[in-house]
Amino acid sequence: MTNKIRKAVFPAAGLGTRFLPATKASPKEMLPLVDKPLIQYSVEEAAASGIESMLIVTGRDKAPIENHFDISFELEQLLQERGKDEMFESIRAISQVARISYTRQQQALGLGHAIYQAKDFAENEPFAVLLADDFVDSKVPALKQMIEVYEKYEAPVIATMQVSGEAISRFGVIDAEEVEEGVFRINDMVEKPPFADAPSDLAIIGRYILTPDIFEAIERTERGAGGEIQITDAMRLLLAEGKPFYALKLEGTRHDAGDKLGFLIATVELALRREDLGEEFRNYLKSLEM
Repeated sequence: MTNKIRKAVFPAAGLGTRFLPATKASPKEMLPLVDKPLIQYSVEEAAASGIESMLIVTGRDKAPIENHFDISFELEQLLQERGKDEMFESIRAISQVARISYTRQQQALGLGHAIYQAKDFAENEPFAVLLADDFVDSKVPALKQMIEVYEKYEAPVIATMQVSGEAISRFGVIDAEEVEEGVFRINDMVEKPPFADAPSDLAIIGRYILTPDIFEAIERTERGAGGEIQITDAMRLLLAEGKPFYALKLEGTRHDAGDKLGFLIATVELALRREDLGEEFRNYLKSLEM
C-alpha cells in the first residue's frame, strides 16, 4: 500500500434540500460562487494539493456535473471563432484540471455509504474525501495542509475548525489532545452534542484523509438516524479498536456553502477580492448602508 495521497473522492449524490427549489432539477454542487460552481472549487483544491485521480460519487439528476468537467466542443469552437481566447482557455482548463471518473450512489444512505462507493477506486490506498458544501478559503489549500499531517503521522486526518457557543451542537465534535500546534490526537468523536456536553470547541468539517480499513468498518456500521450510514460511526469503530486518528485545525476560513447565509457570505467575500468586480461591488455595498 502506498502512503502517498494520490486519490480523492467527492460525495455529490445528496438532494440539496437546504437550497430548494433551486436544487429541484439542478445539483447543489453546481451552485456558483460568483461564476464558478462549488464542485469546481473542491476539484481545484485537490489538484493544487497534488491529487492525481478523482472520483465523483453522483446520483440521479447529477449529469450536469459530468458535463461541466467534459470538453464542450461547440462552445469552445464558438469562443474561438469570436476571438474570445481568454474565455476559451478558461473553459478548456476545466476539462483538463484532473483525471475524473464517476460512480453512482443509487440510494442516498448517508456519507458513510457514499464513501463506500469508492472502495474499488481506492485500490487499497489512502485517499482524501472533500465535500463541496464546505468551501475553505485559505492561502495553502486545505487538503494540502492535511496531507502534510498525514505524511508525518501516517494515520487518518480529519479537518476541524473552532466553533464557539451553542453553534457547536450543529457539528460532530472531537475529544482530543494537542500533539503539536494545531494538530490533535483524537480520543473520541461525538455527533451534534448539546453545548454543555461538547468535549471541545473543535468541529469536524468536510475534509478527510482515510485509509482503506475504513471500508471494512463501514460494512460493520449500523444505520443511524434517518436510516443513514454515518462516516463518524465507522471512524469511531476503528478508534475503539486502537486505530490512531488525528485532527488538524485548518488555517483559513470555512464557509458552509450548503447553507443559504453561508453561501451568500462566501459569494460576497470572493466577489470583493475579484479585480474585475471588487471595487464596483464594494461601492455598491457601501451605497446600501443606512
